[in-house]
Amino acid sequence: MPGTGAARVLLAWVLLALPPSLAQPQPSGRRWVTEKEARFDTTYADWVGADLINIYAFNHSVRRNRTEGVRVSVNVLSDHKDLPVLFVVRQKEAVVSFQVPLILRGLYQRKYAYQEVSRTLCQPQTKAEVETQHFYVDVSTLSLNASYQLRVTRVENFVLRTNERFSFNATAAQPQYFKYEFPEGLDSVIVKVTSAMAFPCSVISIQDILCPVYDLDNNVAFIGMYQTMTKKAAITVQKKDFPSNSFYVVVVVKTEDEACGGALPYYPLSKNASPDEPVDQHNRQKMLEVTVSPAITSEAYVSSMLFCLGIFLSFYVLTLLIACWESCRQQKRKGLLAAMDSPSLDTGHARSIPDSFLGHAPYDSYGYGSFGNGSSGSTEGVTDSMGSAEVPYGYVGQEQFKRRTPSAPMRPLSIAMGERSLENVAGRPRLDSLSSVEEDDYDTLADIDYDKNVIRTKQYLCVADLARKDKRVLRKKYQIYFWNIATIAVFYALPVIQLVITYQTVVNVTGNQDICYYNFLCAHPLGNLSAFNNILSNLGYVLLGLLFLLIILQREINYNRALMRNDTHALECGIPKHFGLFYAMGTALMMEGLLSACYHVCPNYTNFQFDTSFMYMIAGLCMLKLYQKRHPDINASAYSAYACLALVIFFSVVGVVFGKGNTAFWIVFSIIHIVATLLLSTQLYYMGRWKLDSGILRRILHVLYTDCVRQCSGPMYVDRMVLLVMGNIVNWSLAAYGLIVRPNDFASYLLAIGICNLLLYFAFYIIMKLRSGERIKLIPLLCIVGTSVVWGFALFFFFQGLSTWQKTPAESREHNRDCILLDFFDDHDIWHFLSSIAMFGSFLVLLTLDDDLDCVQRDKIYVF
Repeated sequence: MPGTGAARVLLAWVLLALPPSLAQPQPSGRRWVTEKEARFDTTYADWVGADLINIYAFNHSVRRNRTEGVRVSVNVLSDHKDLPVLFVVRQKEAVVSFQVPLILRGLYQRKYAYQEVSRTLCQPQTKAEVETQHFYVDVSTLSLNASYQLRVTRVENFVLRTNERFSFNATAAQPQYFKYEFPEGLDSVIVKVTSAMAFPCSVISIQDILCPVYDLDNNVAFIGMYQTMTKKAAITVQKKDFPSNSFYVVVVVKTEDEACGGALPYYPLSKNASPDEPVDQHNRQKMLEVTVSPAITSEAYVSSMLFCLGIFLSFYVLTLLIACWESCRQQKRKGLLAAMDSPSLDTGHARSIPDSFLGHAPYDSYGYGSFGNGSSGSTEGVTDSMGSAEVPYGYVGQEQFKRRTPSAPMRPLSIAMGERSLENVAGRPRLDSLSSVEEDDYDTLADIDYDKNVIRTKQYLCVADLARKDKRVLRKKYQIYFWNIATIAVFYALPVIQLVITYQTVVNVTGNQDICYYNFLCAHPLGNLSAFNNILSNLGYVLLGLLFLLIILQREINYNRALMRNDTHALECGIPKHFGLFYAMGTALMMEGLLSACYHVCPNYTNFQFDTSFMYMIAGLCMLKLYQKRHPDINASAYSAYACLALVIFFSVVGVVFGKGNTAFWIVFSIIHIVATLLLSTQLYYMGRWKLDSGILRRILHVLYTDCVRQCSGPMYVDRMVLLVMGNIVNWSLAAYGLIVRPNDFASYLLAIGICNLLLYFAFYIIMKLRSGERIKLIPLLCIVGTSVVWGFALFFFFQGLSTWQKTPAESREHNRDCILLDFFDDHDIWHFLSSIAMFGSFLVLLTLDDDLDCVQRDKIYVF
């Protein structure tokens, strides 16, 4: 404790003042005090007893503009652990006292004894140009006779210089500290300490120029900033925090290595030894090297912030330019269409427009799996899809599928204003009721004569088959995704922000930099924030998420305008437009940026879920959106989707806290993973037309008997079966990997499961789209290629691993690296930049992937 040195001095003088009859053991005669004039760099071999006190008087010249360190080294040769020798150093403004053998405690109150002790004396400030200062070393003991060696030396290179390396040795009983003075014009420096050897564990502390200096393992954490280290340590020091414009760099070797991830030493106990017997650790020495280098200037902060803003605001400019170009192209097309629709001066008839001129290839009646009459909702198309003559048909280059021959040629896709000429409109009336719009009220199919089982279990489905519910019902259903995630974001973010502010406050008040796992070699403070660069680099998620919301808003406005003018393409063509999930995705991207910034305020294992929670949501929402494109009527509700995502986050927290090395947890999780995969596969294969009840086993056995025993028949839905088989292989493999390897980073493992399933489904969607004769337009193609490249570079920087909370803070610092961009951003910051751009590009891919179908009737768009 801070008063330990003063208490020891007081105790020594009280013992000296006691009469001989009260001292133990009692001296044979009167007490003698000898005072000697002593010199530097001279070894004094002497003895001391209960009736003898030795005092050594030293003096040295102190200059105002020059600081010299003074170091006292002692070695007690006698072995009297119960009666140690007490050394008291009396200075002008400070007193340092210690006993030899020096007893330091470790975990579980273990005691470690040291016979050789060296301490550097605190240097009081002087106002005179040159001043002669005196200090005294008093040596006393209660032992009858104790021999020792004393040596006082000047410390070379006591004052550290900027950008100059200095090497030294330190032990638990021989700590070292040095002084650094800020030069003119330098407001911030980085103190870097390195060592070739990981152990013994050591502590680096930055302390103000005050006496006493806390340089022992049991008191080094009392003041200043400190962190444990094995091979690397770095602390950024700002001039404004030290009124004297200088500070001490204190290096202490710990008595045990447990704080740095090392093993506890065996505590030898012999039959005759007491449990409180201290252990001699012999020579527990470490060689270190310290360097003080300038930190970045305020101009670097400004230029880095402008750079960050410039990158992401350029996406706004690019989006605006593309929007203007698209608008001009649309206006030009409308003008040509109007000119073509006007009567010809020569013939008096309207001009015809080839489909290729409209920007899309002509689609014949066989290209998208539609029925010949163009009405998937008609009686013949639903209940008797196999009743007419069948001919081989399929995707591009495929012959194994069959379809009905068209009974009549398709009408041209033309419509007069206010008049519908699409054939499937007549077969399926629209629901335009102004009554209350609730999904339960309209859960039945539009054509009430046909059951869902008839529609959804057809072998060949079109989008029109799964887009039969009222648009207002689905619009309200999918808007709930956005409002729910907005509510979740508010209630999730507020306590997170409060918690990380508390973390940062604790770090600033206590000085304990082991609480947060920064990349200390590239951690630039700003205000109360310790690593502002890691927070600033998350700006891309917020800005690009907001840009995506603006793009969706513009698309929705254009779509609603098209509906108001009864545009045929908007009413009956293309993939059904539902924007609620897109809004939810954009909000999730913005929240990912906010919560990632909160996590990087003080990154550690207790708040890592802040950084990953919305990553799970983004992966889940992307899969739901991809499935919704061609299954709008049967997509999951917002409540069930967010409930499943909440369950995923729950497992993430449990895995981080309890999953490390816990075999039982991994067995339970793997079983749940496999069962969930099988249930989801069944749900997708049968389009929700199955029941999980007591008769499920009987029905499974019946299907196996009829399809595998009585007759060997292939699956009815081949494409779905291929996707689900691949998905089960991937998920079973991931479950086996987790059960066998049991990775320490469970949160990343769980995120990898979601990303692998998303990539698998996306690849399947692309392949099936191309097999169905559809094409990918230029903008989504560029987005796919560009996003894939950016994802590749982003993952490269992600796997650099600049810190890891799976290890101790000291071991984590071994992975720290210097800044690589503008001397401000590190590899993980670049991961933030690239991953935000890649996520934004991935969202654009989902948004524009099916733009080629905007002029194709929905009963011609295949479901897969």
